[in-house]
Amino acid sequence: MSGHSKWSKIKRDKASNDAKRGALFTKLGNQIAIAAREGADPETNPSLAMAVETAKSFNMPASTIDRAIKRIADKSAAVLEEVTYEGYGQAGVAILIECATDNRKRTYPEVKSALNKGGGQIADAGSVAYNFDRVGEIIVEASDDNSLLACLEAGAADAEIVDDQIAVTTEPAELHRVREQIKAAGLEISQASLSYQPKNMVSPPGADTVAKIEKLLDQLDSLDDVVNVYSNLDYPAS
Repeated sequence: MSGHSKWSKIKRDKASNDAKRGALFTKLGNQIAIAAREGADPETNPSLAMAVETAKSFNMPASTIDRAIKRIADKSAAVLEEVTYEGYGQAGVAILIECATDNRKRTYPEVKSALNKGGGQIADAGSVAYNFDRVGEIIVEASDDNSLLACLEAGAADAEIVDDQIAVTTEPAELHRVREQIKAAGLEISQASLSYQPKNMVSPPGADTVAKIEKLLDQLDSLDDVVNVYSNLDYPAS
């Protein structure tokens, strides 16, 4: 795949997630619990439906998914809230860190410490976020031109073949509808979620710097309260 792509993180995310499946279930469970606030029925809550579908794509047990949904009705369960932190890595790479936490006083120092240890720094609110667009992302398990055309005809704002998958971008409000149209076309979807895509990419000088930034992104992603990590790191062409 082209390293100079907004989808460059797909390959890194796959490897990272497969290596940390236990921790991933916790993160997915938190996403489900937060989405369930809008309604505990996936049939009437598109956000929950997508969170559940993503969890299933990682073979999360149905019983674990059900417990995550029921957390919204459990008065004794810790209350989760979504919070996004902003930071910079080496070479000025912009980083957004989405978290689901029951204690900001714990989460913020952990994120700040990971950034500092990885050669980065925490940033003021708004100083990084402006460089990212909120979009819907759909990963389709196909890589042929006919499938690509079907994704575009389903209403995708953009779609491109990345390795053996099709990466689809939608407007946030169109994510659920486009996902359903792609499924109706007979294509398999492995992931569908709201995401952030960078407007401008940064190409660090040298493979060593890229490796250090990748290590920082993985360190952030490994934190228990972190759900997603986004950056505008532009990978060298391979």
